[in-house]
Amino acid sequence: MSNVSFIGGGSFGTALAILLAEKGNTVSIYNRNKEVVDDININRRNDKYIRNLEISSNIVAFNNLEKAIENAEYVVLAVPSHTIRSICRSLKDKISENTIIISIAKGIEEHTDKRLSTVIKEELSNPIVILSGPSHAEEVVLKLPTTLVVTSECMECASEVQSLFMTSYFRVYTNEDLVGVEVGGAVKNIIALAAGILDGLGYGDNTKAALMTRGMKEISRIGLALGGKEETFYGLTGMGDLIVTCTSKHSRNRKAGLLIGSGMPVDEAIKEIGMVVEGVKACRAFYELKEKMKVSMPITDILYKVLFEKKEPKLGIQELMNREKKSEIF
Repeated sequence: MSNVSFIGGGSFGTALAILLAEKGNTVSIYNRNKEVVDDININRRNDKYIRNLEISSNIVAFNNLEKAIENAEYVVLAVPSHTIRSICRSLKDKISENTIIISIAKGIEEHTDKRLSTVIKEELSNPIVILSGPSHAEEVVLKLPTTLVVTSECMECASEVQSLFMTSYFRVYTNEDLVGVEVGGAVKNIIALAAGILDGLGYGDNTKAALMTRGMKEISRIGLALGGKEETFYGLTGMGDLIVTCTSKHSRNRKAGLLIGSGMPVDEAIKEIGMVVEGVKACRAFYELKEKMKVSMPITDILYKVLFEKKEPKLGIQELMNREKKSEIF
C-alpha cells in the first residue's frame, strides 16, 4: 500500500481520497480552510464540498502543507487550474524527486497558453501523470461505474497510477497522447458552459445536440492544431467528458451557464456556484490561443462575447445560425 497526499480538499479530490483509502492506502489531504480540515478529522465528513460522505479513518486532513506531504509517494493536485503553478512552487524541495505528481485539474494556464503538465514540469522535476475523463465526485462516492484515462511522458508512471486507482467500479485506461488528453479535458468545459446557457434559455434537445456535435469539432480542431491525435478527442477525455459535463445535473460549468442563460450576470452566476467554474477561464484562454493560431472556433467566439463583452446569448445564437453556409466536415 502507498502514502498518497492530496493538495486540495474539494469534491473530486475527496472522492478519490476515499477510493484510495478504501483500497488500504494511507491518505492525507491538505486544505487551507480549517473548517474543512476539522470536518474531515472530527466528523469524518466534508459538507462544504460534498454532503453525506463517510470518510475513512485512514484519511487525515492538515492545514500544514509540509505535514500533509510527509513521506508522500504520490501527490495529487486536486486544485483549480489557475493555482497549479503556485502550488507546485510551494512543493519544490519538500518532496522526493521520485514522488509522482498526479494532476486532476482541467484547463490551460491563462496568458501563457501552457498545458498544465508543462506548467508543473517548469516548477518540479518529478514524474507527472494526468488523470482525466468523465467523472463527477457525487457518483464516484456512490461507487457508480466510472471510467477515466491516464497519460504521461512516462507511460510506466501512468501505468503505475492506473493500478493505484483501479477498482471494480473505477476503471482507468492509459493513453500516450498527453496533448490530446489535456486539451480535450480543458475545451469541453467551454462547451458545457454554453450547453447550460442553452438550458437557461429554454432551448431543447435539437439545439443541445447541435452544440455538442459542433463543440466536438472545435475540441478536435484546436487539439489537432496543438499536436494531439484525433482519436483521443473521440475517447474519454473528449467525447466522454463532453457528454457528462453538457448533460449532468452535477456539472458546475453547466450550472453556471444555466444561471447566465436565465438572465443572471456572469459574475453573480460564478459567485452563486461557489466553486471555480473552469469553463470561464478556459474560454478566455482558448479564445486568446485560437486567435494567435488562427483556428476556427465559432462557439468559443460567441461564448467569449457573452462572458466578457456582455453580448445577449440569444443574439449570439442567431449569429452562429446565420453564418455563411459551409460543409459539415470542415
